[in-house]
Amino acid sequence: FATDDNVRLFTSGVEEQAFGFHQIIFHRMGEPNGNENAMVHESEMVVGDEMIHGNEMVHSGEMIHEHDMVQGNEMVHGDEMVEGSGMVHDDEMIHGNEMIQVSDMIHGHEMVQVNDMVNGDEMAHGHELVSAEVTPPTISRRRRKKSLVWEHFTIEPVPGERGCQRACCNLCKATFAYSSGTKIAGTSHLKRHITLGSCPMIKSQERKLAMSSIGGVTDNDGEGTVERPSKRRYRYTGFANATFDQDRSSSHLAKLIILHDYPLHVVQQPAFTAFTESLQPRFRVADVETMEAEVYGVYQKEKNNLMQALNTMPGRISLTIGLWTTSQTLGYVSIAGQFIDTDWKVHRRMLNFMMVSSPHSENALGEAISSSLTDWNMKDKLFTVTLDNDCSSHDIYSANLRDHLSNKNNLMLKGQLFVVRCYANILNAVAHDVIASIHGVIYSIRESIKFIKASSAREQKFAEIALQLEIPSTKTLCLDVTTQWNTTYLMLLAALDYRQAFTTLETCDDNYNESPSAEDWKKLEAACNYLKLLYDSAHSIMAAANPTSNLFFHEAWKLQLELSNAITHEDPVFSSIAKEMHERFDKYWKDCNLVLAIGVVMDPRFKMKLVEFSYSKIYGVEAAKYVKVVDDALHDLYKDYVAQPLPLTPAYAAPGEVNKNGPANANNNAVTPPSTGDGLLDFDMYLSEIAISQPSKSELEQYLEEALTPRIQDFEIVDWWKLNTLKFPTLAKMARDILAIPMSMVSSGCSIFAAATTGSRMLDDYRSSLRPEIVEALFCSKDWLQYSPPPPPEAQGSVAVKME
Repeated sequence: FATDDNVRLFTSGVEEQAFGFHQIIFHRMGEPNGNENAMVHESEMVVGDEMIHGNEMVHSGEMIHEHDMVQGNEMVHGDEMVEGSGMVHDDEMIHGNEMIQVSDMIHGHEMVQVNDMVNGDEMAHGHELVSAEVTPPTISRRRRKKSLVWEHFTIEPVPGERGCQRACCNLCKATFAYSSGTKIAGTSHLKRHITLGSCPMIKSQERKLAMSSIGGVTDNDGEGTVERPSKRRYRYTGFANATFDQDRSSSHLAKLIILHDYPLHVVQQPAFTAFTESLQPRFRVADVETMEAEVYGVYQKEKNNLMQALNTMPGRISLTIGLWTTSQTLGYVSIAGQFIDTDWKVHRRMLNFMMVSSPHSENALGEAISSSLTDWNMKDKLFTVTLDNDCSSHDIYSANLRDHLSNKNNLMLKGQLFVVRCYANILNAVAHDVIASIHGVIYSIRESIKFIKASSAREQKFAEIALQLEIPSTKTLCLDVTTQWNTTYLMLLAALDYRQAFTTLETCDDNYNESPSAEDWKKLEAACNYLKLLYDSAHSIMAAANPTSNLFFHEAWKLQLELSNAITHEDPVFSSIAKEMHERFDKYWKDCNLVLAIGVVMDPRFKMKLVEFSYSKIYGVEAAKYVKVVDDALHDLYKDYVAQPLPLTPAYAAPGEVNKNGPANANNNAVTPPSTGDGLLDFDMYLSEIAISQPSKSELEQYLEEALTPRIQDFEIVDWWKLNTLKFPTLAKMARDILAIPMSMVSSGCSIFAAATTGSRMLDDYRSSLRPEIVEALFCSKDWLQYSPPPPPEAQGSVAVKME
């Protein structure tokens, strides 16, 4: 134990035998009672080669001074080397006659580790440490380096120079001075290499380090892995060399507002301002007027991009028209265009969102469509217009709108295909008619489910009743969403399975009296039977990623046939519901069956064969008359396309086939092919005479006469026409426009069942209060930004890392 006069050493005999080749001699330093720099204090104990200092243990020949090694706020670990008469005092280090600032050796509050250590036989006199020659122990346990720079550097010996070492960067493999054998360079220059972006590997990987949330990120060449430092030890302070761009940040903020339907005044909210300032204090948050200008700037930029794409559109465009109302007397008309590009990809883009005084007026619609076509330079490219079913009169689908636009546009087939009604909208309209016809029964079902779901005890009791009645259904009773008729259908379908349970519950529970009667259950069964037809048809359309016009004929003709047959049902309950449904759907069928039929003819798996088959089922003996209407319209439309010049003539076409695209009855003079000099001039003349007397068949006739394409799964009709464009150049141009007709106004990926997807929709009060041009910019830009390519990665500066 240590006293004021001396220091005693207690050494175990076993420890002395194991490490008897050296001793540790401790001397007091300075005055016995007043000097805090004593090598061993009263509370220290030395056992063998170990020294216990307070709660610390130093192994082998290590020494720890309580205050010798700690000066000011800095610490030098016991395994570091103090040379000669060097002394650490406050913020300076005195080495012989030199004075070295400690800040050169030690940075901030961090720890610097050195490989060398003070040997166990060193003696301390006064404020000096005198080193004595001793033999190091055979087994030495060194302290782990605690400075964070050693996570990025490795100490390596310098070949040929004994005792010299250099620090090697683990990332870029660059080496830096560390130890010359007698002097240690410190770690400040190593920290600067990491934190100031001097390391090329960190500079090249800064973006990945900033965005990655876990693990390491491998560079593009796959050579090495840059690991992100742990969040506990490092804090990123930004891109040190990045340039701040106020305009670019404001543009991104405008896109954020557009895509997520945020109000423009969000930029004035204090929480939003505080958030942006925490990210970039230099960012100046704009006011509402400036934000409107930013939004309109995004709109103009995206509109120019879409304009360039439409200028390269090879065919015609078909429009969908949506009606919007406001709490005011004004309304809006949304106009979207659908087309197939040169690569045979189907596209639908919003074109305009225009304010009109009376959106349900055919004159207002005609003016809006004309203005949109002029705005987009497509006055001669309009093919069809698809409208919903909420317009005021049936004339808008035929004479009025057609006459108004045909005076300004060259409509194909004299406008017979011009107006199309939305298939999704007719399904919704028929379904809501069915639901309205049994609204009393539906009310009872809703109240019954509410009663059962009111408590777990009632649910348990209902389940026990169903189990006793051995009801095999696995459906779950749940309430519907009144705006989505498919949920109402599923609610009614589940209730039908438990009809006996509802009746039994009413007899054994006096509080329940909402069970439907036997007549109500029959109405419910009839309604579900017909709602299933609509439900299955809607799902078939929604299953297609890009529903082209050929798909809708299959659903429409089957529904028309089912409802026609259901009118004669022997049960008056079934026949009455079917009659109401058929009355509404038959109107749609009469308006659209021609365009639907022409669409399916462009499908090489069916052509005219499916039209003939389906019409025979629907019209019976009068089917031939309706088939002829389709066939005549098809040939007349083809003649309209023949009259238009083709962009390119197929390179493989034989000389005698240059006029094959002309009408079949055209009296064209055959061109005599030039002789090849092989002595077969008479044969060439013979071929020319045959061409005159037997003109070649048109592309349409060749297409219709060819065998049907097998009906394979995952058949893509646009890909088929893309492959057969050279074979049928004129017909492919016609098919491109027909297949692009939007038979439904519901965009791909949206639900057909929601009432808000079709028909007249309501514009909220906030957007109604904005200027019309800003409303259009918000609606159109949101649609366009969904299809914009992602911005290219921007060059940034080096990652600034602060070690904590």
